Amino acid sequence: MIPELGHFALIVALVLAVVQGTLPLVGAHRGHAAWMAVARPAAQGQFVFTAIAFACLAWSFLVNDFSVVNVARNSFSRLPEVYRITATWGSHEGSLLLWVLMLAFWTMAVSIFSRRLPEDMVARVIGVMGLVSVGFLAFLLTTSNPFLRMVPPAAEGSDMNPLLQDWGMIIHPPMLYMGYVGFAVAFAFAIAALLSGKLDAAWARWSRPWTTVAWAFLTLGIVLGSWWAYRELGWGGWWFWDPTENASFMPWIAGTALMHSLAVTEKRGAFKAWTVLLALTAFSLSLLGTFLVRSGVLSSVHAFATDPARGAFILGFLAVVIGASLALYAWRAPKMITGGQFTWFSREALLLANNVMLLAALGAVLLGTLYPLFIDALGMGKISVGAPYFNAVFVPLMAPVLFLMGVGPLARWKQASLPDMVARLKWALAVALATGLLLPLTLDGFNAWAALGFFLAAWIALAVFEAFRDRLRHGQGRLPARLAALPRGFWGMQLAHFGLAVGIAGITVVANYETDRDVRMEVGSHTQLAGYTFTFRGTTDREGPNYHAARATIEVSRNGRQLFTLHPEKRIYNASGMAMTEASLHPNIFRDVYVALGEPLDEANDVWAVRVYHKPLINWLWLGALFLVVGGFLAASDRRYRLATARAGAEPGMAGKALGAQA
Repeated sequence: MIPELGHFALIVALVLAVVQGTLPLVGAHRGHAAWMAVARPAAQGQFVFTAIAFACLAWSFLVNDFSVVNVARNSFSRLPEVYRITATWGSHEGSLLLWVLMLAFWTMAVSIFSRRLPEDMVARVIGVMGLVSVGFLAFLLTTSNPFLRMVPPAAEGSDMNPLLQDWGMIIHPPMLYMGYVGFAVAFAFAIAALLSGKLDAAWARWSRPWTTVAWAFLTLGIVLGSWWAYRELGWGGWWFWDPTENASFMPWIAGTALMHSLAVTEKRGAFKAWTVLLALTAFSLSLLGTFLVRSGVLSSVHAFATDPARGAFILGFLAVVIGASLALYAWRAPKMITGGQFTWFSREALLLANNVMLLAALGAVLLGTLYPLFIDALGMGKISVGAPYFNAVFVPLMAPVLFLMGVGPLARWKQASLPDMVARLKWALAVALATGLLLPLTLDGFNAWAALGFFLAAWIALAVFEAFRDRLRHGQGRLPARLAALPRGFWGMQLAHFGLAVGIAGITVVANYETDRDVRMEVGSHTQLAGYTFTFRGTTDREGPNYHAARATIEVSRNGRQLFTLHPEKRIYNASGMAMTEASLHPNIFRDVYVALGEPLDEANDVWAVRVYHKPLINWLWLGALFLVVGGFLAASDRRYRLATARAGAEPGMAGKALGAQA
């Protein structure tokens, strides 16, 4: 009865979502306090019943209940227990249930941490999120029921997709969905502000920490997915411009623009219409990603290829959400009062330029992702838009954004002095230019793309140093005390910017200076790459829990001294018969040595195709991303937001003054 209990819990969650999405909104419109008060208990109840449904599905996987269609298609009796749990979200139905659970979690969090906000605003925010939940719960129950039974039960399962049988997949989807769905909070705050007509700085101040946390989770999810693909797919790449990767990258770009725009709206009351539009765009792109992944229009290792009926439902839901929100925006936008004025050279102007370039880059990615789909839908043939297009278009658009990152945080609000800025940053610019021009010459000859990457990485890092120097020279006391006195928001921003500099340095080096070699190797043979000698010692058979594998032994030495041994595998999964390459790598802070075992060329004599890679500084990419994530969470935890929220409940005008005084 566990699956039936889960199905019943989903039905109850849908009923609660309907209540949550109607009564509080009507109550806020009519000023009916009792109806507004329904919002919090309905949201918390919806989370409880959604969590019960998710737990029931996880239990069905854990106990191998092959009478459930979802379990029979995506699990196997010999699948390790940890992967039986992750198989819960390894299918279309399960991943959608995880999405709904995350949405319910975010809604519950808003209901708990918004007790000091005005009741009508909270009722509208939770009500909007309830309507979004209605759409997804209805989609689950009508087209994607994860608890559907099969009679008679299957004797054995079809196994989980071998690509997903990696511990990176244990945490990648939940983190990605936390980011995807987290933008629903910013969306709900924007819609609530539009409904109320109160488009002042308050809604931006309230939604800013929620947006930053969602952005940090999405960053973590994207990076974990990239790291998983690098380790698991055996291609040695970390970003392929795959349409499904782009589906998560586009909301990230919009979310990045939204965070910066929220800062201007909160501090200066400017960009109100722009900020609202970005909030709508970020969540709309999350829904677009859901459509792309689940409609069957994409062929990708990340996508759930499902029937078109499901895609039609999501497309209709997407049209309703985007259409209704843009109609409301068009109605209210003309009534938005422009905030404080600013000159052409000020922090506001630089952030505006930053956002325009980010949106241009977003448009380039959107075009490259959707254009092949439109061509195919019109019956004009199939085309592929790959890395050459994205690298040629996206990188030049992002270069000005990265340059402005060094200037923007140092500029004053309202009006800044260009001569003063030049004087402050001239040494940083000189050092960055020297780094960009000279460092490539010490590596492998001058390379224009490498020079640009080194220049931007050095420029951003030196600008971070200058920002700290500027803040600390106005403080009092010893250096540790002055550092501790800096607000978390400042620390988070600078840590994220420094992380981007580290990541750019890693991307620049690995993209321009990595080496690889495809070789034919037999027992005792060797090959050389980047000063390393790879000696093939043969393969042995190995039995895994649900696969059997040929496990190679490859000794790696340098200058005649053995350094380490790698063990790449070629696996055949028992249930599906699918062959998988399990790469082996040896990492350190300066490089990865990476080996993938290809196809057997002569099994009788143990001869194999082998690919070896040397990837300098690739781990700086992951390290820089970690700085981004930590910086995001640190900025969101700034106590100024809690103080402003507390004051907002008692004295609405005081919150902006408190934050403005500390900016």
